[in-house]
Amino acid sequence: MPQLAPQQAVDTPVDRTRETLERATRRLLDLQLPSGAWKGELQTNVTMDAEDMMLRVFLGIDTADTRDQTARWIRSQQRADGSWATFAGGPGDLSTTVEAWIALRMAGDKPTAEHLALAREFIVSAGGLEQTRVFTRIWCALFGWWDWSDLPAMPPELMYLGKHVPLNVYEWGCWARQTIVPLTVVCTLRPKRRMEWDLGELRTDGRTNPASTGLDTPPPLRSSGTRPAPSVRERWIPAAFNGLDRGLHAYHRHAIGPVRRHALRRAAEWIIARQEADGGWGGIQPPWVYSILALHSLGYALDHPVLRAAVDGLEGFFISEDTPDGPIRRLEACQSPVWDTGLAVNALLDAGVNPHDPALRRAADWLMAEQITVPGDWKVRRPKLPPGGWAFEYANDNYPDTDDSAVIVMGLQRVATTHGPLQEQAVSRGIAWTAGMQSKDGGWGAFDADNTSRWPSQLPFCDFGAVTDPPSADVTAHVVEMLAAVGRSRGARCKRGVQWLLDHQEADGSWFGRWGANHVYGTGAVVPALVAAGTSPRSGAIRAAVRWLEAHQNADGGWGEDLRSYDDPAWIGRGDSTPSQTAWALMALVAAGETGEATLRGVDYLAETQQPDGGWAEDKFTGTGFPGDFYIAYHLYRLIFPVWALGRVVRALDGPESHTHRDLGLTPRTAP
Repeated sequence: MPQLAPQQAVDTPVDRTRETLERATRRLLDLQLPSGAWKGELQTNVTMDAEDMMLRVFLGIDTADTRDQTARWIRSQQRADGSWATFAGGPGDLSTTVEAWIALRMAGDKPTAEHLALAREFIVSAGGLEQTRVFTRIWCALFGWWDWSDLPAMPPELMYLGKHVPLNVYEWGCWARQTIVPLTVVCTLRPKRRMEWDLGELRTDGRTNPASTGLDTPPPLRSSGTRPAPSVRERWIPAAFNGLDRGLHAYHRHAIGPVRRHALRRAAEWIIARQEADGGWGGIQPPWVYSILALHSLGYALDHPVLRAAVDGLEGFFISEDTPDGPIRRLEACQSPVWDTGLAVNALLDAGVNPHDPALRRAADWLMAEQITVPGDWKVRRPKLPPGGWAFEYANDNYPDTDDSAVIVMGLQRVATTHGPLQEQAVSRGIAWTAGMQSKDGGWGAFDADNTSRWPSQLPFCDFGAVTDPPSADVTAHVVEMLAAVGRSRGARCKRGVQWLLDHQEADGSWFGRWGANHVYGTGAVVPALVAAGTSPRSGAIRAAVRWLEAHQNADGGWGEDLRSYDDPAWIGRGDSTPSQTAWALMALVAAGETGEATLRGVDYLAETQQPDGGWAEDKFTGTGFPGDFYIAYHLYRLIFPVWALGRVVRALDGPESHTHRDLGLTPRTAP
């Protein structure tokens, strides 16, 4: 591969944009894996690492190396006030801090050590152990630090509820469903491994919280979020569910033996049937960890094939790194190779890379092999729909998602592979499955159709994270843009999707971002989709979005939105500029026909912050797992989205007629 020349001054905006794009495109191509995929690290907070430490201690499989390396990473992420946050630069979080404190104690740190003493001060000042989330108190109960009877009840008899009965497992979002089922087992069997020390110093009054089984409903998000505010008629619901919880606790004390045993067996069968090829569940940490605990509590030995595969599979989710203080290891909550590859293919195509390019062909071949052609839980709501979607992860056949599938179809149908009929079949199946997952209201959720029940979120158990998967603007936009790209903008499904997007525009002209931070992400996804589907760039909706973007551009020319915007509206559209969020804004502006000052200032920001290797630094988290609770730093977002946006800017500045494919001086290429 030829060496990149030093970045040089250029004469015109299009020259500077093209130069920045060329360097970034080469960098992205350099990062392709031999398989044809792209995979960037998916970084979250130290909860993942603390819970891995606790899991290993509970199972008796921890080692000095795993304890030391995990503890070294956790210590490195502590904030100056002694706390740990849920995202880089965010405020301290009580539950995260408690779990980090416990993990470091398990690693051998003394409670009198300065860093743990400082953490304790934060914990007590924030309300103490009594005010932590339910999941944290479950971990405490596993080690004898919290009374199981003071946790909300979740009986395995939940497995008996049919698909039309409220609170059946298919009313939960897939991530919650996979977590709740094993937790019904754990919270029923109540396993315990006592430690030689306790958590008395983390309490504020030395007693369990009397309200621990009667939590208030989580505070509502804005109307576009996942927890809509209840109506006046629904104000009785929290009290009713608290009463239900008390009844379930009473039932636990007098459960009918054969009924309970059968429910536990049914839960175990449900869990085992959904174990993936990599040993995990859903490709994400929570159901993986709790499924291990559930099966182990039921008597499955660690050398049982199911548990052996599960524990071994976790090793593939660790990032190891040498630091000046020694080696560290941190756990990815999830891995995103399919998503990263689908995004990269689209970005490179829009950057002008030839559809015949070997890199794109390898990526397309890899993606076609990843298509899921077997049924999953989505069949419960769409029993007649043939499979054909893609999942986010390497192994997650039970839970393909519409977001990945839409993005992959957009890219795959443009790559010139050597597998014409197979490629056409893959694209056709992907279109049919993704379109068929449309919800009744016209929008698309990520994993399920019509997953909009309010009942699960009312349970006292659910005080953390979204537990259902209603349609969102960003996912719906990607599906609409895909349908337009394959010539279906005049179809009924696309039209209903467009109307859903128009109906869900915020009063300020933006759109809420469910899976990315936040209104910049939502707006960056929706505007290109609407225009691709035939909405005029001069329409009122698009003009309002442009005004919102221009009003929120930072002085340095970039865009940024702090993750606190999910909780505090004052942060909407406000935050330090980042490459990924600037790219989202540019994609919206270019789609709206804007190539003037705001767009050129955004390009200048990317040009001025580009690193010598062609990439960008981004220490902020710009991905969203659960709005208000759990956030993600996708390490490839900082490169893929600028490539994608700059490619579209070059096309807009040059004019579509002059936008030709380029080989960037890199063809012919061999596999990296």
